[in-house]
Amino acid sequence: MSGCGCGCASKTKEAGGESKQVLEALAKCAGPCGSKDIAEATGLDKKVVSGQITALKKQGLVDSPVRCKYGITAEGKASLG
Repeated sequence: MSGCGCGCASKTKEAGGESKQVLEALAKCAGPCGSKDIAEATGLDKKVVSGQITALKKQGLVDSPVRCKYGITAEGKASLG
């Protein structure tokens, strides 16, 4: 395993679990979605969603085109495939 050892390297290209739920919810949004909307769509706690969004943004799978709203990137869509 490469990277920092926390396991994040294994999650970069393959979304799994909560990350995948967040990405799938974003993929279904017509435009940028807020974390509250994502939490409602996935059934995840809002704090969990916020943490996942932060991690996914660092990986380039999610962007924030509008303050406090999030969208899935092309790389994020590819990771779902």
